[in-house]
Amino acid sequence: MNKIITISRQYGSGGREIGSKLAEQLGIPFYDNELITRAAKESGYAEAAFLNAETKATNSLLYSIAMGMSAYGNQEIGFSHLSLDDRIYLAQSNVIRKVAEEGPCVIVGRCADYILKDMENVLHFFIFADMDFRKARSIERDKIDPDKAEDIIAKIDKRRSNYYNYHSGEKWGKATNYHLSINSGAVGIDNAVAVIKEYVLRFAE
Repeated sequence: MNKIITISRQYGSGGREIGSKLAEQLGIPFYDNELITRAAKESGYAEAAFLNAETKATNSLLYSIAMGMSAYGNQEIGFSHLSLDDRIYLAQSNVIRKVAEEGPCVIVGRCADYILKDMENVLHFFIFADMDFRKARSIERDKIDPDKAEDIIAKIDKRRSNYYNYHSGEKWGKATNYHLSINSGAVGIDNAVAVIKEYVLRFAE
């Protein structure tokens, strides 16, 4: 199995659990928060800076203004003029490319599908579910307030969407950005793992 697997997910859909179980069954590394630790170590930035970068992205327009509307490829601007959050994103991107070059693995979130879009041996998946499934899961697993669950889920999804849209110029969750999108609420967590595993193994060579 020589594939890199990226998993993007709505909050509460079980994407992280699906990725973790998939990596375990395939016998390959799993990366989520581990990417932050490694990026912090290699870049010299604090881990908190990486966590803050995504949680800031509440409003797409305000986020773009706050980040300075930076264009990574603009040679006239130069790296030294990028915002801290843009530098954090680039440091994290470098680590994502490095772990992908090291061999097969599962990477969850952090714009990995966009960052690795030009690699030939990468498969991208998006996990989603209806609100009732995500609310029940979030209340049970993350112990969030049932009365605030829907608002919290919507807010976190908005942050992920804005962060992804800003850094990639693409639309988060758009079907054409992924090889396969799966409704985990309809098929279940373990079945979602099985579907992705079968897909990956069929196209492994």
